Formats: sequence, C-alpha cells, structure tokens
Amino acid sequence: MPLVIVAGALLFVLALAIAMPLSLVQRYRVGVSRRRARGWVAALNLAGLAFSTTLFLFAAAITSAWVPGALRASLVGLAAGLLLGLVGLALTRWERTPEGLHYTANRWLVLAITLVVTARLLYGVVRAWRAWQAAPGEASWLATAGVAGTMAAGALVLGYYLAYWAGVRWRARRAGTAGRR
Repeated sequence: MPLVIVAGALLFVLALAIAMPLSLVQRYRVGVSRRRARGWVAALNLAGLAFSTTLFLFAAAITSAWVPGALRASLVGLAAGLLLGLVGLALTRWERTPEGLHYTANRWLVLAITLVVTARLLYGVVRAWRAWQAAPGEASWLATAGVAGTMAAGALVLGYYLAYWAGVRWRARRAGTAGRR
C-alpha cells in the first residue's frame, strides 16, 4: 500500500512538472492576444488581485518571523511591479472600433514577466533542494532557500497585474465600455 501512495505522489509531481511549461506558454499566448476592454472583467480582476495582494502581504508579514527580509522584499517587489504595470499600460496598443475598445499588451513585457516567473520558480526549486540537503547550523533551510526573493518575484507579478488591470478599468470607463458585454 505505501508503494502505491509513493507512486501516486511521484506521478502527481511529474504531472506538475510537465504541466508547468505548458501553462507558462499558454499564459504568454493569452497575455499577448488582442482582447476587448470590458469594464466588468477589469473590475473583477482588480478586486481579485486586491484581495490576493492583501493576503500575500499578510503572509509575507507572518513569514518575516522566520525569513528575515521577506516583508521588505515583498514590498519592494510590489512597488516595482506597480511601476512596471504603468510601463505596461503605456506600451499597450489600444484600438477603438465600433464594437468597443480593444487592447494588445506589449509582447516583450509579457515575455519578460513570464521569464521572471519561470526563472524564479526554477531557481527556488534548485536552491530549496540544496538548502534542504545541507542546511547550515543555525539558519533554517527555509531562510536559506531564497524565500524572500521568491516572494519579491511573486509581489512583482501581483503589482504588475494590479496596476495593469486598474489601467484597463480606467481606460474602459473613459471609453464608455464599462458596462458593455
């Protein structure tokens, strides 16, 4: 019976390892596609991101008890992400059509954010594995695994999308498409 559980766990980890690159490619494809600026979609995304960011910062504050600098790194990452989101809005192509306002995000910026997430995930896994194998005497393996940097990368992505969706919402309201389908 324990062999079946171990095999199931290994298959689950393998499925995640295979699905991760596919999900990142799909995220990039969706991120650079031309989309209609719908105010209600932007508002829903903005509300979800605001809630996620609040929970993330709360978790970072708690994590800083074990990982020095986790909250500071998260706040710096969030600020950088907010600025990057404003740059993303400036680089976005906006089109008015009879159907409404459409936008296409900048390919290079979406690719850069996707690569930051990918690189940080890979680095975090390798660093955590090495730290877990040979944790130094006093330091926790969690603190030496680069958790603060991983949280900063996550906060960067949250900040980017928070600013970006706020900008899409603002542009949609200005264009008069806030309530349109």
